[in-house]
Amino acid sequence: MDKFKLLNKRKYALLPKTSGVYAFKKEKQIIYIGKAANIRERVKNHKKLISQAEKIGYIKTDSEIEALILEASLIKKHRPKYNTIWKDDKNYFFVAMTKEKFPRIFITHQTNQKNKHLGPFVNGSALKQVLTILRKVFPFRTCQTLLKKPCLWYQLYLCPAPCIIKTKNLSQKNAENIFKILRGEKNQVLKNLKKEMKTASKKQDYEKAAKTRNKILYLERIMRNTSILEPQKETLTLQSILKNDKPIDRIEAYDVSNIQGQEATGSMITFIQGKPDKSFYRRFKIKIQGKPNDVAMIKEILSRRLKHQEWPYPDLMLIDGGIAQLNAAIKVKNKSIKAISLAKKENKLFIEGRKKSIPLKSLPREISDLVLHLRDEAHRFAITYHRKLRAKALLPR
Repeated sequence: MDKFKLLNKRKYALLPKTSGVYAFKKEKQIIYIGKAANIRERVKNHKKLISQAEKIGYIKTDSEIEALILEASLIKKHRPKYNTIWKDDKNYFFVAMTKEKFPRIFITHQTNQKNKHLGPFVNGSALKQVLTILRKVFPFRTCQTLLKKPCLWYQLYLCPAPCIIKTKNLSQKNAENIFKILRGEKNQVLKNLKKEMKTASKKQDYEKAAKTRNKILYLERIMRNTSILEPQKETLTLQSILKNDKPIDRIEAYDVSNIQGQEATGSMITFIQGKPDKSFYRRFKIKIQGKPNDVAMIKEILSRRLKHQEWPYPDLMLIDGGIAQLNAAIKVKNKSIKAISLAKKENKLFIEGRKKSIPLKSLPREISDLVLHLRDEAHRFAITYHRKLRAKALLPR
């Protein structure tokens, strides 16, 4: 299952249009591994990698969930040069299971000896979707400390509620099944469920047998049909416009808010696959003093942001401002991150590596809408914090 079928790179048009994992190979080394809902279409977007590679390999999977799981295991096995995960694990994702009597399952960027871990996974958004789906089959605990009464997750049948029902066996069994599926052992899980169903039926426990049968049917269906990898049309179009070899799944936008330099604040908002993810929103209280200087403020925000390696780095940074703000960003950012800026008055887009700006109105509607949404959301988040600090400063001391 983990052996790639190889093609000469000039024959990439023969790649399948199905879900699976693909790889670029140079000499005897695999230099990059990725996953896709449509292998051929995704590979076509990797123009720089196609130019460097000699061969392209692929493995078809029965579902997008299996592609996500297989990608993680292959990256861990081959450690490709251009999968930057081995330079900084904090940019990627692991599923953790605590070694408690009633295990807790959660997503983390770091591993330790206290918990069991699976990964690394590249796409955090898809991983969250998978856990959400699997939780409907195998409810698991997420709370850090056991409560004294059942919470909403129990009412929604998404937690076995070890807080009131001391279901040690069920809690551990569900958690282990989640890990087995994420290790690619789906068939073994299904085999065990079918055996459990037959045993319950022989004992004439028809209610339990029916519940287990429903689990089997649901698990088979979701593993076969769930769509989690198809990128948004906007992000694919943006990747093409920016001539970016790397898919643009994660975008961060930044803005500054102040009045004559007073109570200056900065914001960072995050979109993943074209949608806001507020769990990654951040705000900054500007430290530099003196006359208002938007360029220096942006530079400070980005410098401080990039020191937080526990925050996954973006594929693209959108800066509020013109060419001066963009140049400030280029000086401090990592080379692997693309930067653009948007001048408010004329709505002109400045792109790293290009001399001429592009009027936003000349771009496809879905792209101009996405860029404006990013800018407006960053502005809203910055000005909300600025007003809060101003109100606090006006209070009598």
